[in-house]
Amino acid sequence: MSGPASPIWEKTLSATTADQTHALGARLAGVLKPGDLVVLSGELGAGKTTFTQGLGEGLGVRAGVISPTFVLVRIHPNLPDGPRPGGPDLVHVDAYRLGSAAEIDDIDLENTMDTAVTVVEWGRDRVEHLSESRLEIDLHRAIGGAAAESKLDEGDVLDFDDADVDEPRTIVMRGYGPRWPAAPDLEGPR
Repeated sequence: MSGPASPIWEKTLSATTADQTHALGARLAGVLKPGDLVVLSGELGAGKTTFTQGLGEGLGVRAGVISPTFVLVRIHPNLPDGPRPGGPDLVHVDAYRLGSAAEIDDIDLENTMDTAVTVVEWGRDRVEHLSESRLEIDLHRAIGGAAAESKLDEGDVLDFDDADVDEPRTIVMRGYGPRWPAAPDLEGPR
């Protein structure tokens, strides 16, 4: 199975605070269902983990969503007494250190794809084969990207946990495949 190469639609949103990025993730969770694949892209500190924390809250999964950088995959179970009892689990993947689709296959995501919402950070060009439909979400920082890269050049160790700060973000969403014929309505409080 392989998803389409071209998006059906594209929608650009903005968030000026980490709380707004989190809230956008929580609103998106309201339209997600088991089997959905969400691919997050953006430089270090762009807000990928903050967005995923909002998704987790909206899905009603166990608290404590953090970046899975060093373990590659974290499964956050749905809480029976949460806001969406019986809803999907959240499978949170960090593909930063994976170089190919074959390495994605080695972590065996197909066992949870049908029953969970799967979020893959750094997954572009690595996970498209997992589903015929996907949402791709790019988070762009207004400032900070060059600063993060210069720290890498200096040999500093960066915190891969997306230490989100309140600065403007542009969030570009794209829908691929039959599951996403139109952009989801994400209007709500910011």
